Amino acid sequence: MSPEEIKKALYGLSDEEKKAFIIDTLPVLTREVMKDPNFMMQLFPVMLGILKESGMDLQQLVQMASMFGGQQKQE
Repeated sequence: MSPEEIKKALYGLSDEEKKAFIIDTLPVLTREVMKDPNFMMQLFPVMLGILKESGMDLQQLVQMASMFGGQQKQE
């Protein structure tokens, strides 16, 4: 399957299916590519754009991250 075919198939998913796909695949897809600092510099503005569109600000993200970090340590 080509990247265009994959994108077309993904865009056809329901919102719930898209959410499940992101949750299931993002950790796996990013594991290897996160080792490349150049990719991280490309990904950062994308993630900031997503954050901005969601209405959440960076301060809220930091607070959420610290909450999740605390939960992981307790488990």
